[in-house]
Parts: sequence; C-alpha cells; structure tokens
Amino acid sequence: MMEVLSQGPIFLISLIFMMGIVVVVHEYGHYLAGRFYGAAAESFSVGFGKPIFERKDKRGTRWRINWIPLGGFVKFVGESQLPGDVGKLEQGPVGKPFHEVGVWGRTVIAAAGPVANFLLASLIFALFFWFNGTYETRVGVGNVVEGGAASEAGIEAGDIFVSLDGKEITGPGQLQMIVSMSSGTALDAIVERGGETVELTVTPQRQLRENSVGQMQQLGTIGVSLHQVSDEAHHITYNPVEAIGKGGEQTWSTLVMTTDMIGRMITGKEALSSLSGPVAIGDVSRRIVNQTMANERIPFWQRVESLFWSMMTICAAVSVGIGFFNLLPFPVLDGGHIVFNCYEAIVGKPLPARIQEGALMAGMVLLLGMFVFITWGDVLETGLFNPAQG
Repeated sequence: MMEVLSQGPIFLISLIFMMGIVVVVHEYGHYLAGRFYGAAAESFSVGFGKPIFERKDKRGTRWRINWIPLGGFVKFVGESQLPGDVGKLEQGPVGKPFHEVGVWGRTVIAAAGPVANFLLASLIFALFFWFNGTYETRVGVGNVVEGGAASEAGIEAGDIFVSLDGKEITGPGQLQMIVSMSSGTALDAIVERGGETVELTVTPQRQLRENSVGQMQQLGTIGVSLHQVSDEAHHITYNPVEAIGKGGEQTWSTLVMTTDMIGRMITGKEALSSLSGPVAIGDVSRRIVNQTMANERIPFWQRVESLFWSMMTICAAVSVGIGFFNLLPFPVLDGGHIVFNCYEAIVGKPLPARIQEGALMAGMVLLLGMFVFITWGDVLETGLFNPAQG
C-alpha cells in the first residue's frame, strides 16, 4: 500500500496529462462549433471547483483553470447543462443566446465535442503509425494449461494461430485482446499444426488475473503461453497518407471494441467492474512509466521515446472512450442534449422546463452513482489494499 501511495506524484501527473489533453480538445470542439453558429460563450473551464487562473477575453468569455483536474466544460449563454441552468440567461458575453442558435446548430455543437475526440485519436494513431510503423508476426503456442479452455478446445503446444474469431492474427497483443474481451463466448480458431490447418472452437473463461501492467481484473483467458515466431516477423512502414488512413481505421476499431464491451456488460457477459475511470487511467499510466523507465537494458532516451508513444496511444484510446461516453443518451451528457434537440425538432417546441430540470437532476444522480461505482472498482484494481500489488 505504501508503495502505491508513494507513486502519488506520478499518478497525478499522468492523470492530469491524459485528462487535460482529452478534455481540452473535447471542449474546444464544442467551443469552435458554438463560435461557428454565433453562440455566446459564458465560460471555457478546464477542471471543476474554484479557479486557479481566470481571464476574460474581448468577447466576454471567461477562460478558467480550476482546482479539480477531472473534466471540464464550455458554458454557452442560456444553455441548460445543469438543473439550475434551465431558464437562466447570463449577461455580458458577445453572441446569440443558446436557444436562438436553432435545433440543428445546437445538435452540431453537442456532437462537436465527441467528434473532436475521435479526430484527436485518429491524429495520434496516425502519427504513431507514421513514425513507428507496425510489426507483424505469427503467434505460436508454448505451454497449454491442463483443464484450461485451450486444452478443452484441442489446442496443442507448437500450434500457430492463423485466425481467431474471424480475424487474422498478426501479433500476440491482438490475440490477447480478443481473448480477454470474449469470456464465455465461443470463438472459431484456425491453427497451423505440422504444416496443416486445423479448425477448432475455443471458449475463453473469465478469471481474476493480472493484466499486462499488473492490475487485477476479471478477464477472459484460454490458458496458454504465447511466443512470437520471430523468423517470420516483419516491419511495415506507412507514408503520411497511409498513416492517416491507418489512424482512422484504428480509431474505428477502438470505438467498435468499446461498444462491444459495453454491450457485453449490459448482457452480463462481462463484469461491470471492467469499466474504467480516471483512477484506472492514472494507475495504468504510472505503471507504464515505472515499467518503461526501470528497463535499464535500453538506453535512457529510447526509454523516454517508448514512454512518450505509450502515453500518447493511451491518450488516443481514452479520447475514443470519452467521445463514446459523451454520446450516450443520458441527460447532462452531449447525447442527452441531442435527445432533447430531437424532441424539439419533432414536436416543434422545447421540452417543458420542469421535465428538463427533472431529467438533468436524474442524469446527475445516475452519473454520480456510476462514478462512485467505477472509481471503487478502479481502486481495487490498483492493488491499493493488497501489499503484493501496485
């Protein structure tokens, strides 16, 4: 426990770095869309609580950095973000009150934050592929745990994975990702054995085990050790145009994976504890810092470079997650405001003020409950209460 607590500065710096980039880009997406439609912006805030820094620009918008570095918001004049905002019209900022922007404009403004997150992720992934390329290698089976899912499926030591769940296997990380997110689901597997292909069906079993950075999670596992067939590994490089396409493809793949995981949680195929929040993001980041910088076999500047790209790809994944989460149709989230706008477009008038207030209050209570639940699960995963972990 003391080891985890001593890592507090690394945890906080990592969390502020990750959330800061993602939140600023998200809110700036809202802000730019609002400016395009002429909406008056009352404030642009990074973090919550009282401000550390505040400046008012010539348009009357307050630019703020607040004490609690978890999230942020853009507040347009007359916008109903919280129950107390309904019917409130701030004075001073230049531009139109939010209700005068029109249903279509307000919908675009609401969607612009998540879209900015997806664009940020695509850019980060594109830069990664441009500068680093990718390595592809065949993945072989080392040991097979007796009684495990792989053993029951007929997978043997020495087999080489050709495909799993219809996806060609090009690296151990890809295979591990498919398995970890498929507990209880039968997966079609094709392996190469003695120069011939064998078709099998393997069903990952959910087990509490360490993930790649040492956190304890309920993950799908098949009970094998893997190794790379190194003599068949090759490096693929991308020019800028190819990297942009690859970045968009990786963003879409991450979004699909996120929606699939949420769907599996809703149907009970995955544990709700698999949801991750700010604590998990900070903990994963500080573990990666420790693991990377502790590898003294690699020159210092190579470790710094590796750490930079690891943090940036995590940032991209977080950005996709934040964009997806904000599109959920919950009041107080962007998706909830889009639902309100759809109602107004269909009916021809806004949702009654009392209903808006009630929906926003219910949304706040729901999100607070989710935050507490997710944060508690994240704290358990950090190993804070287990001296052997962390």
